[in-house]
Amino acid sequence: MKVHPVLEAVTQRIRERSGPTRSAYLSRIEAAAARDRGADRMGCANVAHAFAGIPANDKFRVVAERAPNIAIVNAYNDMLSAHAPYGSYPQVIKDEARKQGASAQVASGVPAMCDGVTQGTAGMELSLFSRDTIAMATAVGLSHDVFDAALMLGICDKIVPGLLIGALHFGHLPTVFVPGGPMPSGLSNTEKAKVREKAAQGLVGRAELLEAEEKAYHTQGTCTFYGTANSNQMLMEAMGLHVPGAAFIQPQDSLREELTREAVRTALGILQSRRYAPIGRIVDERCIVNAMAALLATGGSTNHLIHWVAVARSAGIVIDWDDFDRLSSVVPLLARVYPNGTADVNAFQHAGGPGYVIRELLDAGLMHEDVLTVREGGLREYTRIPARSEVDAGLAWNDIGASGDDTILRPAHAPFSPTGGLKLLKGNLGRSVIKVSAVPEDRHVIEAPARIFDSQEALLAAFKAGELERDLICVVRWQGPQANGMPELHKLTPPLAVLQGKGFRVALVTDGRMSGASGKVPAAIHVTPEAAAGGPLALLRDGDLVRLDAPAGTLEALVDASEWSRRQPAAMTDAQREQNAHGVGRELFAGMRRNAKAAEEGACTWL
Repeated sequence: MKVHPVLEAVTQRIRERSGPTRSAYLSRIEAAAARDRGADRMGCANVAHAFAGIPANDKFRVVAERAPNIAIVNAYNDMLSAHAPYGSYPQVIKDEARKQGASAQVASGVPAMCDGVTQGTAGMELSLFSRDTIAMATAVGLSHDVFDAALMLGICDKIVPGLLIGALHFGHLPTVFVPGGPMPSGLSNTEKAKVREKAAQGLVGRAELLEAEEKAYHTQGTCTFYGTANSNQMLMEAMGLHVPGAAFIQPQDSLREELTREAVRTALGILQSRRYAPIGRIVDERCIVNAMAALLATGGSTNHLIHWVAVARSAGIVIDWDDFDRLSSVVPLLARVYPNGTADVNAFQHAGGPGYVIRELLDAGLMHEDVLTVREGGLREYTRIPARSEVDAGLAWNDIGASGDDTILRPAHAPFSPTGGLKLLKGNLGRSVIKVSAVPEDRHVIEAPARIFDSQEALLAAFKAGELERDLICVVRWQGPQANGMPELHKLTPPLAVLQGKGFRVALVTDGRMSGASGKVPAAIHVTPEAAAGGPLALLRDGDLVRLDAPAGTLEALVDASEWSRRQPAAMTDAQREQNAHGVGRELFAGMRRNAKAAEEGACTWL
């Protein structure tokens, strides 16, 4: 299938824009790949230190027999339901490596926080910056430089982007990402959302709300909505960095361990076949565009408009929101998964999952097929689903066939929408994005007076006081990377949904983030430049008429141009800055706040 001309044009635009930085990046990883093995080029004391802690047989194998040594970078903790299964993975990986004549070492553990725990609290202000912290922790582990390949163990929101950024700074290593899968379905996401809205109105108490939440989040595995964590897994499949079809097999499934063992065999297979497929080569311009297309086709998390800019930059590739917007004009919406529908990711997997989406996009010319992946068979391998082999106890991959449920997955020739789920908004309030795939069509245009808030707590207080019972656009500023680390404002979804449910025309405008689980209320988010950097949200005043027009791609303050030009921007107060600077470790992230790039530059703290 010939590649769609818009997909090709966007790819070429990225390639031209990225020429110097990509070329320099490739030169660096090729130089690193050309060196002797770590155990051969290092001094004897270095080598002794590197392998002092491993069993004697493994030591002999890696040093004397020059066998491959795999780095394990593990995001395990049992605070996160999605990462709790990783506690047992290193022993499985080491066992399989030994069976294959290789060795494996845990190179590092990386921090992994749960946004579900920190939503609406001060801890959420560490969330975005935890991505770069994870990247640095990955680099620290790999900096021992005695590895021939790497396995990345992580799933959730900032963890996969952080691992990917870190891995790309060691782009000479063949690298496979190892998922753990979603938890079995509990209380449906739709029912959970209803209880949250009732709680916001005071119609149910804490006991009822806690009971509903515990029925939704009830065991090991990722949350079952299609938020950032599960969008990560879709993108890893689209980029060819997983064992094919591994994303949404549940932790409790017996297939899970065999897929983990296959990840070891896959990494070693790259080395044994002498195929030059290090991660820095796999993640090229076409690979990044494939990830963007998969995100759009599934209505995935808005967080990736920040994360994948940072990921691309780690490989010397420069993308921006115009690229997402252009692709969104031609990539159809093929999936309806909560919050874009009622199905959860388990139902999505049962209907065909990532393999179905990738096949449909490839066949429509909306993904590049001529890309490297961690598998020799290329991206077509990712259009099949893993199962137990009928011949032995190993793995086999089966064709997916037609959608198992056309209310969840549809073919490219009959999509839910002819365009993707994201739109770029531009105007005198800056640049921002909106996730339209979850928003009712009659809410794609909102024009109403602004009510300005300096924190999400202030908005919640106004809602509880009954001050928001009208058409309005809630503007929450001082939420960007430089102001306070750009927290998600997902706690605002239930009250705004209540107002919308009462018939009021409401929207949110903010320089902060919304979760990948953001709902049906129109939200112009990631507004850049942020207010704390002198952005135009700092010029808005209560009562200003604001128009959010998703079809037209505009976000405008309908204020006379001469008056607008005369206005002086508001500034954060010393008290606000002081509040953002202390508590739950925020002091340690002051340098990141100072150095953070704008949202459209990936909010990177290391450039």
